[in-house]
Parts: sequence; C-alpha cells; structure tokens
Amino acid sequence: MKVEDLQQITVLGAGQMGHQIAMLCALGGFETVMQDIDEPALQSAKSKLHDIMDRWISKGRLTSEEKENAFKRLRFTSSFEDAVSNTDFVIEAVVEKLEVKRDVFARLEKLAPPHAVFATNSSTIVNSLVASETRRSDKVVNMHFFFPPLVMDCVEVVMSENTSEETAELAMSICKQINRTAVLLKKEISGFVANRILGALQKEAVNLYEQGIADFKDIDIICRKALNHPIGPFELMDLSGIDVGYYVSEQQYQETGNPEDKPAACIEEKVKQGHLGRKTGQGWYTYKQEGVKL
Repeated sequence: MKVEDLQQITVLGAGQMGHQIAMLCALGGFETVMQDIDEPALQSAKSKLHDIMDRWISKGRLTSEEKENAFKRLRFTSSFEDAVSNTDFVIEAVVEKLEVKRDVFARLEKLAPPHAVFATNSSTIVNSLVASETRRSDKVVNMHFFFPPLVMDCVEVVMSENTSEETAELAMSICKQINRTAVLLKKEISGFVANRILGALQKEAVNLYEQGIADFKDIDIICRKALNHPIGPFELMDLSGIDVGYYVSEQQYQETGNPEDKPAACIEEKVKQGHLGRKTGQGWYTYKQEGVKL
C-alpha cells in the first residue's frame, strides 16, 4: 500500500499526544478519525485544537480556510468499531502501559480490515510486544512522535524483525506528507534513540537530586546555562508528564529486572500525589492552568 492509497487514518487516544497527531494528519490532507472511549476527552481535544489553530491563524502560520478544511477532514468518535472498521492506517496513542496497548491491538486485529497497518506511538515499548496480539506483525511499526507533536519536528519510525519494508516506507511517507522529519531505525531497542539518551540524563539528574548534591531547580539551571539545553530535565518531566516517565521506567524494569531501571522514589511520590506536571498544575514546579502554548 502506498501513501496515496490511504483513504483514512485513525488515531486512538485523545490525550496530549493523540489529538495533536490527529490534527497533523488532517492538516496533511488525510481523512482522519480521532477515537477515545471518554466523550469529555474528545470534546476537550476538539476545543484545544480549535484554540491552537486560532493562535496559529493569529500568528500567520495558518489561514482560516486551511483550519476549516482540516476540521472537515477530522472526525471525532467514542466508538472503537466505528473508528477502525474502514480504516487503512491506525496510530495508537493510548496510555504507556503494555497491557493496555496489547488489549488495543487485540481488538484492532478483530475489527480493522485485513490490509490495515498498525502503528504505536509508544515512547519506549517496541512494536513486537504488541504485534504478538495480531496476525499481521509485518504490518506493525513504531511511529514515535515527540511532545508536543504539533511543534516537534521528529518521528522515530522503528521496525521489528517482522515489520515489512513496505510498512516502514508507508510510515515514512506519512511523516513526509504531514511535514515531519522521520528517522528509520531497523532494529528494535527499548526507548529507541532519543529517550535512551534523554533517560540517561534524567536518571543522573534525579540521582544527583536524591543524593542531596543539588536542588532540582539548580540542576535545571546548570543544564540550561552550562549545557545550553532549552529546558532542564525536571522542567522537561513536568512538560511531558511525570506519570509518563514513571510508566516508562516501570515497563523497562519489567523487561530487564534491573533494579536501576525502577522508578526513582521521588518520581513515585509525585505520581502518588497526583503531581504530574503542567497538566495538573503541579509537578516539580507550580503552574497556572494554561496548558502548553503552541
């Protein structure tokens, strides 16, 4: 299947990643369906996207006509079957928990057309772990977008041993049409490239903090001023969601059994408190409930 053959792309999960990925697809000219079982989440996603597009219009990045056309191509539904029964390409963007993703892929296998290709937006989990729930492992691939997808110009496309070249090429072509730089990885590894590098930095930052070597604010300052990072590691945790990093560490620990991969105590405490970063107004820092500006 070629990119020009795609009649519909489905995005599963209307959270902070999914709704923006769906808008990227709609802006790229694809008929797109955004699905989430939570109707309020869908309404919130629609409202956020209207706000973002309106800001883009005010900044001259988009015309009113382009916004109108994109929303004409974007449909919202809470029905899983409705979203996938006639789709050609699915991008899964649900919570970063393997058991949840496996359940989603098992349902996809039953309800999506035989030709449909499945992509997971997981930031850590390799696609072979979810492809095992299907009978089409050659049509399963990772498409790891970065947060926030409407801003970040990179997608890690990752093949398993079973992913076909045709599937990988289709994912790469979609990225090109939605104006994103895609990098193809032909070998699976948990965390891929960006998050393995980022995770090493974050793990050391948390280690320094828990040892009492430096306060988290000072570590952020050093990373910004000395290393010229745009934001520090604790600021980045707040931006992407502390719970996301927690689930990633949990999954890595389950895979490796290495105690060093377990979530740090300070991270676990934040999750238990519900202090997840910008999306809750409180994480390492305190925020006004204004969301992420795009």
